Amino acid sequence: MNKTYLKLTLDLDFILIAITAPLKDYILCHKINTRLNTQFAKVEDHEIFFNIDEPAWFFSKYYFFVEQGEVEYYLISNKSSDGVLVPEMSNVDFFIIIKQFIDKEDLNYLINGLNKLPDIQVAAKIDPAKLKSKENLVI
Repeated sequence: MNKTYLKLTLDLDFILIAITAPLKDYILCHKINTRLNTQFAKVEDHEIFFNIDEPAWFFSKYYFFVEQGEVEYYLISNKSSDGVLVPEMSNVDFFIIIKQFIDKEDLNYLINGLNKLPDIQVAAKIDPAKLKSKENLVI
């Protein structure tokens, strides 16, 4: 009998920024919107199934779209009442996922702006391919 193997590859074509900030999601979102002139708005929670036999876990998610360049930004909480989205980065409170191309100047402006917010302890770019739980970040 011939065996057929299915090989799945994840679309990790996005930029990932990890944020450590001891704030509620809506407060952080408001501060980012005010400081960086963005327009993050609450959307349906990010839903993850860790086990088939258990109910889904939900993580708060905010969305911002820039028409020029069609860049999508997602702000996702790493922690919920159910657990942690990316367990190997349990010290991180939030992630910003940027889909589509963003130039280095805009990325540096975003990271520097985040780091200048007094309530953010650190914001840094992370390589999603190096994470064990990278599939949890696919939107």
